[in-house]
Amino acid sequence: MNSTEPLAAGVVGVGSMGTHHARVYNEIPGVDLVGVADADPVSAAETAAEYGTSVADPSDLLQAVDLVSVAVPTRFHYDVAMEAIEAGVSVLIEKPFVRDLQNGQELIDRAAEVGVKLQVGHIERFNPVVDVLQDVLADVEPIAASARRLGPPVSRDVNDDVVMDLMIHDIDVVCSLFDDEVVGVTAVGACDGDYADAQMEFAGGTVCSLTASRITQERIRDLSVTTRECHVAVDFMDQSMRIYRHSDPSYHTENGDVRYTQESIIERPAVESDEPLKRELRSFVECVSDGTTPRITGEDGLRALSIARDISNVASSRNLGLEEVSISDCSTT
Repeated sequence: MNSTEPLAAGVVGVGSMGTHHARVYNEIPGVDLVGVADADPVSAAETAAEYGTSVADPSDLLQAVDLVSVAVPTRFHYDVAMEAIEAGVSVLIEKPFVRDLQNGQELIDRAAEVGVKLQVGHIERFNPVVDVLQDVLADVEPIAASARRLGPPVSRDVNDDVVMDLMIHDIDVVCSLFDDEVVGVTAVGACDGDYADAQMEFAGGTVCSLTASRITQERIRDLSVTTRECHVAVDFMDQSMRIYRHSDPSYHTENGDVRYTQESIIERPAVESDEPLKRELRSFVECVSDGTTPRITGEDGLRALSIARDISNVASSRNLGLEEVSISDCSTT
């Protein structure tokens, strides 16, 4: 779709996330935000007024745009996205992709048949620090990873458990980093789905520990990767990285007491700071314009959803006191 004409964009669902989609589309050169739609007419009117666009019925909006962000509650993703695809509109669907894996595959297949782009909104993959991390890991042998996505109770309406709401971000990131089949998961949960701890095992032997919480009175978004050559620590919030190499642990005596010290070479790679959502939507606009493959495909969305669903099932079953849950297949085809 190479053209000098601006691409017409819309947003269906302008809650806490969809409003930011409208903001960013309004800022991207070569994009015309032609309208927003929402079940709440007040939210739609406020967002439209703030970003100089119009309120539209979803069906009417889909007849007027080239691309659309679907940021409605997850249970409506399939219906809204399929209507957009049938209208010949490229779609970015917020995570989690859909509720049902079969519905997700139907969206992927129909988008391919119609010839429109389908991207899933795993925004953390567009954090600039993830690009740097991928470069670092290209030349080392990963052994294990650990991710934490913690924070206090949220004020927004949340229908998904903490695995689908928060942990799914880190599931997508580690799967993209290791590019290997997940062969097993274990998990425990607490506080009615607001806290979960999970372990993933990859076919190549790499293991990953994930923790997500909506009850922790400190906001943490971090990831660490242990490799044979180094240890890498990433902070998603301040978009920073530290690489620890050649550690030299030792004991020594000081004033009659035995002390432990450790000296390391610490590298701090430069990370070009940018808003992940802007990078995500710019990438989506570019793939629609250029006809290239979205960076986060529907298949990526299905993979993260399948693993997150297995983790949720195991965690909730453990909470109910069941002795074991069989994980038949943590991968998607």
